[in-house]
Amino acid sequence: MKRKIFAGPAVRRLREEAGWPQQILARKIGISPSYLNQIERSQRPLSAAVLVELTRVFRVDVSQISNSDGDRLLIDLQDALSDPILAHPAPPSVELQAAIQHAPSIAKAVIRLQAAHRALEDKYQALDQTLLHSEASPAASTLAFPYDEVRDFFHRIGNYVDDLDRQAETTQVELGADVSALPGALIDRLELRHRLSVEIDRSLGLDRPIRQFDRASRTLRIDGCTDAPSQTFALAHQLALFEAQDVTTEVLAQAGFRSASANAVCSVALANYFAGALMLPYRKFLDDARLHRHDLGVLMHLFGASLEQVAHRLSTLQRPGARGVPFYFLRIDRAGNITKRHSATRLRFARYGGACPLWNVHQAFETPDRMLAQIAEMPDGTRYLSLAQAITKAGIGHSAARRRYAIGLGCELADAGQLVYADELDTKNLKSIVQIGTSCRLCERSTCSQRAFPPAGASIQIDPDIRKAVPYRLID
Repeated sequence: MKRKIFAGPAVRRLREEAGWPQQILARKIGISPSYLNQIERSQRPLSAAVLVELTRVFRVDVSQISNSDGDRLLIDLQDALSDPILAHPAPPSVELQAAIQHAPSIAKAVIRLQAAHRALEDKYQALDQTLLHSEASPAASTLAFPYDEVRDFFHRIGNYVDDLDRQAETTQVELGADVSALPGALIDRLELRHRLSVEIDRSLGLDRPIRQFDRASRTLRIDGCTDAPSQTFALAHQLALFEAQDVTTEVLAQAGFRSASANAVCSVALANYFAGALMLPYRKFLDDARLHRHDLGVLMHLFGASLEQVAHRLSTLQRPGARGVPFYFLRIDRAGNITKRHSATRLRFARYGGACPLWNVHQAFETPDRMLAQIAEMPDGTRYLSLAQAITKAGIGHSAARRRYAIGLGCELADAGQLVYADELDTKNLKSIVQIGTSCRLCERSTCSQRAFPPAGASIQIDPDIRKAVPYRLID
């Protein structure tokens, strides 16, 4: 007889850590509040379907709810079969239970097969794009690898570095400064504790750096022509180089990068991480984000931070026991190049090339300083609330360069109710849902009129007598 799972305390703990009342969790997992109340009081056992939904919503391993090997196998099989190439729609829970009960070896083989398929697909995509880049410029492909290696590392760790995050949070408490006084507190700490001379450089040279440290004179120069959040970030970055080196060295040792260049790139990224975590300390930022329903403008005001800093920080709120809404975050330039990317959701970005042209992150350049909201659906059927806004990083003077980017931030539609931006969207109107993909090379939608080129490995057919928006037809 199959063991019944009574996991009331575990479910209640996860819900309370997420800060949700029973009504919200019940809605997320598709059961009634009274049923959830009985589960939390251990008056009713967890069904397989509810267990699957709980692990999905809380993004935890099944072992945090149940210690049963069979339950863990059920979740792993459910996850493997959610891959669109294996089954669509996914088999019902009763079939999955039968599989793990009567043929567990086959279930495990399917899980291993799907994992191998994913690894092979990622390798193929990387190799395919690398060959394309190397044909045009062999050096360009080589130079790109350290950044890709570091991005993959941050993706593997969920873009969250616990020791570094907690150290930054502690440092912010030690500084004891509010938002307006934080730059002065950072300068005092650098000058008194680390014997630096800090200068705010307000000269108008066109090639002045944002931050420059002269080791010989122990002078730190900060560009005084940049905005206040950038100056504060630069000061916090320099503090990380002095006070977070032990943690950084440990993280780099665990990462095991293949080159010194990747180590150097990651060192800068970790100092940036510390700076963001100091300006936007975890617990206070998470509490305010929940209180104000992730209103980016409000959070920018409360923490004296830029839109990019706030959006990026939201994507890192994955501390065990105090997780925020899982967000994806990206920054693109006007050519469509993704210059920053991370996803705590199921959404994945193309390793090379641009993003889908139907994504509102591209439209943001047409409406600067305006936050755009979109309901987007990926080919696997997952829907997202996608936010996008263009930003400009301008210099001083008529001849100064102006860097323009678009910031993208989003979460799965199931979490959209926690964002103020969802209030004015009609989530039930199918006509308002925009079907997007990762990129043309990876998207197999055959009816997209914005397709730039066929997906990798696809065969095409051209009819000389018919001309449509896309001049070829994909062959299944």
